[in-house]
Amino acid sequence: MTAGNATVRDVAARAKVSLGTVSNVLNRPEAVSPGTLQRVHEAIDALGFVPNDAARRLRTGRSRSVGLVVLDVGNPFFTDLARGAEAAVEAAGGTILLGDSDHRPEREARYLDLFEEQRVRGVLVSPVDGVSHLDELSARGTPTVLVDRAADPARFCSTSVDDVAGGRLAAGHLLEQGYRRLAFVGGPLRLRQMADRLRGAREAVAAAGGALEVVELAEPTAPHGRVAGADLAARPVAHRPEAVLAGNDLIAAGVLQALMLDGVRVPEDVGVVGYDDTAPAQTAVVPLSSVRRPSELLGRTAVELLLEEAAGGEHRHRRVVFEPELVVRGSSVRG
Repeated sequence: MTAGNATVRDVAARAKVSLGTVSNVLNRPEAVSPGTLQRVHEAIDALGFVPNDAARRLRTGRSRSVGLVVLDVGNPFFTDLARGAEAAVEAAGGTILLGDSDHRPEREARYLDLFEEQRVRGVLVSPVDGVSHLDELSARGTPTVLVDRAADPARFCSTSVDDVAGGRLAAGHLLEQGYRRLAFVGGPLRLRQMADRLRGAREAVAAAGGALEVVELAEPTAPHGRVAGADLAARPVAHRPEAVLAGNDLIAAGVLQALMLDGVRVPEDVGVVGYDDTAPAQTAVVPLSSVRRPSELLGRTAVELLLEEAAGGEHRHRRVVFEPELVVRGSSVRG
């Protein structure tokens, strides 16, 4: 017998267990005791056994893979979210198939079609626009969970963060520091997360009697943030906002860079707050205050909801909403 040609029967014989036990290890590891699980995996490693996923799909109707579609894999927030999802899927004996929609509905649709063709165990998706197409996917039998987007629990499970509260936290902090003329720099506002952050900022500013300008971006990226920051820096001081609340950390990093290149001091002349508390916030030349969201926990929890639904039996959709946390650093604190 050569490496890679071993069969399930060979694994069962070496591990001294039944064929059914090997099947459970491959398909339902949670149903196997730790000792038996270890013994079967040792036999698999020793024999060089390679499970045939195509055959598994024919037997069970599904693969062990989970599809994940995020808005921008270049954003560290989604990288961390994917890492959390991958860890949870791996612990359940599966793998993650990752797709980057790049904020384009047609690209999101292509990934969802591909995952459905692969008969994945289920799909996690941070949708670009609406969710009616996801209703259709779910109705065809693919368990679907929205991640980083709240959903009606009558339709889907979802994990999200209260971004309205996050917007209030960020704007409230800037107002407490004495900034009165604020600008929200973010977008596109068709993204629910961005619209919610703006809504929260508006609520805080209205309650304090301040002013809020909205600078909508076509894409939530550092280059777009730099362009917006350069435009703000070029204004006369009297017409320049005193502080910027950015839609995410990438935008904030771009704004910060443009302001400093133009000689605008941060936070003395203009305060800046980001959103997500990712690596760009923590490593910026002037460390960025930011609204922290539990990215890895969002991913892990979404997988738990998905696996629960995919297991069959009685299942009730749940909406899990996490609270954001403001992390204050040097970019927004006036001496």
